[in-house]
Amino acid sequence: MAPSMADIFPAQYSTLSAVALGVYIEQTYGFKVLSCKLLLHGVSDTYVVVAEQGKYILKIYRAAHRSAGEIAGEVELLQILKESGSPVAYVVPDAAGDYVQAFQAAEGLRHGVLYVFAAGKSNNDLTEEQLLITGRTMAEIHNVTATITLANARREYTIETMVHGPLNVLRDCFVGYAMEQQYEWLSAAAQEIIARFERLEHGTFSTGYCHYDYFPKNFFFDEANNITLFDFDFAGKGVLVNDLASIFVFFFLRMEHGALTETTARAAYANVVSGYRKVRPISNTELSAVPHCGFMLLLFYLGFQYENYDDWSNSFFGPNYLAGRIASMKRYKELFCEG
Repeated sequence: MAPSMADIFPAQYSTLSAVALGVYIEQTYGFKVLSCKLLLHGVSDTYVVVAEQGKYILKIYRAAHRSAGEIAGEVELLQILKESGSPVAYVVPDAAGDYVQAFQAAEGLRHGVLYVFAAGKSNNDLTEEQLLITGRTMAEIHNVTATITLANARREYTIETMVHGPLNVLRDCFVGYAMEQQYEWLSAAAQEIIARFERLEHGTFSTGYCHYDYFPKNFFFDEANNITLFDFDFAGKGVLVNDLASIFVFFFLRMEHGALTETTARAAYANVVSGYRKVRPISNTELSAVPHCGFMLLLFYLGFQYENYDDWSNSFFGPNYLAGRIASMKRYKELFCEG
């Protein structure tokens, strides 16, 4: 006997209909929607909504990755940043004034948020002026996020969440790929990084809410060099140098792909820091921690990629990718975290 709709087989990860979502947006937000199309699978499913009023981004989150409370925390943070005048892609309320939508998907309840569409485009080869603007904008946002406490909890970036947790998650992966030796190196290297970081007395560092993914794919520049920052999926509380560490890692990865030399990568990062210091003070000790925070960031994202392998489009993850990433982290450590 054929199963009925009431007997939907349990799902791990479904894709909501773009057409149905367009109808929902039109009814719930009061927009005249011209189109709604799936843009990409990722930490969330991202749709582009085109309405008569303009373009929007609709994100549909996975319960396994983001709780309703965490989503509310992101909305709260973006509202604060919008009110402060920060150039962020903010959240759009529906006709009833609600910011978070709920959808009963095959795998359970999923939540969605509608954002304004960021003007401009991504550019990996940032000009000197754009690098300075990036640093200034980061500092301006830190001036806000260092002074607030959100009512809704976001993740915290600590030694436990950036190092010990990812190492525990990755252990079975390395064993399964018969890469125990590489795991031993990673574990020992991480302990060395922690020791170096601890010697810097990081308890005195400025803390607040970090974006934690300051790659140019997450901020656009328009033709007038106005910047808009978006994708606060990983925003959480920690030492603020974590944001400088993320763009530091970006420049390193550009080196790894042959797009930058070490000299040009260091110069690009120096311009970001210069822009930052025009707005917000940062000590030389905090700056000396950036490479160590960058190593922890690489480890955090490696753990995240493995832990979420079954649920989104990181099909690149496997023994070859893992071996390449460990080799890259070895070069990173030798270049920036020793001596």
